[in-house]
Amino acid sequence: MNLDKEALDGRQAVELDQSRVGRLSRMDALQGQAMNNAIAERRRATLARIEAALARLEEDEFGYCTLCGEEIAEKRLELDPTVSTCTACIK
Repeated sequence: MNLDKEALDGRQAVELDQSRVGRLSRMDALQGQAMNNAIAERRRATLARIEAALARLEEDEFGYCTLCGEEIAEKRLELDPTVSTCTACIK
């Protein structure tokens, strides 16, 4: 994936050589690295939710709460088809 390669480039270790990079530039680079790590983690979590929803679909369990077994509201699934719990079980 191109997005993964771009994110990997942004997650590379930040150099400690302050003769080449000023302190503020290094701080900006560290912040950028943290943001890229968070984006990559969010991307992995989203992919895992999609894969789990597809598995539930294959097993004819899609649309049912994984905790209580009740149907998940259609509007909730329209907003996010990867949800695995009904609104009653969220609380």
